[in-house]
Amino acid sequence: MKAIVYTSSGSPDVLTLTERPVPQPGPGEVRVKVRVSGVNPTDWKSRQNNDPDGEQVPNQDGSGVIDAAGPGVPESRVGERVWLWEAAYRRAEGTAQEYVTLPSRQAVTLPEGASFDLGASIGIPAITAHRALTVADGGPRRLGPGALAGRTVLVAGGAGAVGNAAVQLARWAGATVIGTVSGPEKAALAKAAGAHHVVNYRERDAAAEIRRIAPDGVHIVVEVAPAANAELDLAVAAPDAVVAFYANDGETVAVPVRLSMVDNIRWQGILVYTMPAGAKDDAVAAVEAALVDGAIRVGDEAGLPLHRFPLARTGAAHAAVAGGAVGKVLIDVTA
Repeated sequence: MKAIVYTSSGSPDVLTLTERPVPQPGPGEVRVKVRVSGVNPTDWKSRQNNDPDGEQVPNQDGSGVIDAAGPGVPESRVGERVWLWEAAYRRAEGTAQEYVTLPSRQAVTLPEGASFDLGASIGIPAITAHRALTVADGGPRRLGPGALAGRTVLVAGGAGAVGNAAVQLARWAGATVIGTVSGPEKAALAKAAGAHHVVNYRERDAAAEIRRIAPDGVHIVVEVAPAANAELDLAVAAPDAVVAFYANDGETVAVPVRLSMVDNIRWQGILVYTMPAGAKDDAVAAVEAALVDGAIRVGDEAGLPLHRFPLARTGAAHAAVAGGAVGKVLIDVTA
């Protein structure tokens, strides 16, 4: 089978297209014929910064069809369309290959109405977004229709992959959703994702506009740039709000202590890989339900443009994500 591997950290040039034996699933595992592999920022950052122990296949997310089940996995799963998450976390087998084996729980049913493109786009971004939307005091622990009714959610960077997922999941859960963006193109994407209100922070006083929309403040902030936005987040936060941030760029955040204390504002870091197992299970279950409801979409009409690459150009796909491609970068693995 064809696979992309690397044996040392570095630029996209370390990625090599090679032939490998088709793997066999072990106990509790399934083998998936991968249709589409999704690229996330942590994929290229891991490739660039971490030396693997032997051959490493990149990419955490993907979609495809189960074609073999290991011992302990029902044979009825064979033939099931699935979306994949965390394929390469602490494992050498990511989704940039024609077949991948992974624990059965990390291959989740993809409804018939959901495309393989959608399946490859949701893993890490949607799980991250779900965690950000469920860490506020008083819950909910798991999203569903009406779970965030009466709450206002502010999504910073509503045009990014995590921001897009946060907008769609929050809207599905009944929240009023406000997105902040840096320009008209991204404003259109956030609107397409389902944000009720979009604020271009370069055109107006963002704090004043958000307070006009939500006079009592916002209850949950899904934050991609905490160092840049800490002052704004505190200016618009309701008492007991949470600022859930998922930036992975080594920034240092200066938090105004007194203001955070007075209103009991909580600053919550999010990293999907080290989340509690129960929180991951809740996120996966909620995302699966949202897919069934048709509440998560991809493509231009959903505010998440797709950028496609063939498997042989996985390096270019990584470079596109590192370069800030707006939307979701996908790799076509097999037809």
